[in-house]
Amino acid sequence: MGRDEPARKGSPMEIKIGVQSVHRELVVETDLSAEQIEEELRKALASDKGIFSLTDTTGRRVVVPVASLGFVEIGEDEPRTVGFGGTL
Repeated sequence: MGRDEPARKGSPMEIKIGVQSVHRELVVETDLSAEQIEEELRKALASDKGIFSLTDTTGRRVVVPVASLGFVEIGEDEPRTVGFGGTL
């Protein structure tokens, strides 16, 4: 399996990336699993001048130098319910 190939089908995983000195976070939806995202992040952090990159569900690539990373929030695997059905 290649680095940019989707590994799973179903609902996309939402990733939020905080970049140092930037007030807004980057939000990326990807078809990768949480484990695959974490592995890519570990590889990037292990490199001296690493770059963390993800490709979203539409093919857009987001590239962030690890020296500028503030945080990476990996969303949940299960899709959220929509509506008021679960709140009553």
